[in-house]
Amino acid sequence: MSVVGFDALPDEARAWVFGAAAPVVDAAAGALLSTVDAHLANWRAHGAPLVCAREWRDDRFLVIGVDEAATGATGCSIDGLFHVLRNIEALVGTTLVGGGTVYWRDAAGAVVSGARPVFREAAASGAVAADTHVFDTTIATVGAYRAGFEKAAADSWHGKLLPVAR
Repeated sequence: MSVVGFDALPDEARAWVFGAAAPVVDAAAGALLSTVDAHLANWRAHGAPLVCAREWRDDRFLVIGVDEAATGATGCSIDGLFHVLRNIEALVGTTLVGGGTVYWRDAAGAVVSGARPVFREAAASGAVAADTHVFDTTIATVGAYRAGFEKAAADSWHGKLLPVAR
């Protein structure tokens, strides 16, 4: 079987993080994960099954990993994954594929998202600070995901969006 537990993937495995613009819960989350699981169970590159896994967290983040040491993902196989995710967006009522969205935890611990200008405004108003937890959706490996997908803004590229202390 090509689908494994996320913990079984090596740190070198390739990873993609898809952030939902709004929380995906209940039946929508079930539909999303069911569709993704069905795709992963049949995911192939040039006919060879991909050793892959997924993780869902915080009702917002879908992480897909592929052990490319076993079988490398190809452009067509990756396009297929993106196509499945784009098609499910209408069903779950939010976007999953796209860029430019920043994710962070608010003072109550809830995950919030917005474009970079929204994050900058939150930082300027004091709602976001150097110790605010942010999510790095740009990570490219499972090891990077494990080591620091969620961390303080000051310890991430997000720190560049914070006001400079005077």
